Amino acid sequence: MKVGISNDHAAVELKYALIRHLEAKGYEVVNYGTNTSESYDYPIAGKMLGEAVRDKEVDCGIAICGTGVGISLAANKVKGIRAACVSEPVSAMLTKSHNNANIICFGARIVGEETAKAIVDAWLETPFDGGERHLRRIKMIMDIEK
Repeated sequence: MKVGISNDHAAVELKYALIRHLEAKGYEVVNYGTNTSESYDYPIAGKMLGEAVRDKEVDCGIAICGTGVGISLAANKVKGIRAACVSEPVSAMLTKSHNNANIICFGARIVGEETAKAIVDAWLETPFDGGERHLRRIKMIMDIEK
């Protein structure tokens, strides 16, 4: 599986920790974020990752900024993206199984490295439920985009 990861300046260290974690598990990781702590605008990072997921350059994405909120808002502006901002593994699991979120977002200033790893693992390892009610609701979200 190919996973995109994007970040602003607040999340450089956490991004590298997650890249190492994911690669150790056998994932291919594509870096769309900044690599320095110099100010970098999260809307750029969110849009770039959203477009990569939409265009199927990667299978799914991880977006990290200071809180996770700003980058999720930017990613969600890309048509076809369902980016969910979470701060613990249970929400990550549920947003995948119920909403089939294709980008998971969280804040480097909100969660620590071990929690971030647990969030990513829960999200990547959880399949989409695929049930009728979930498909119907995802279609309703997609209809809003139109």
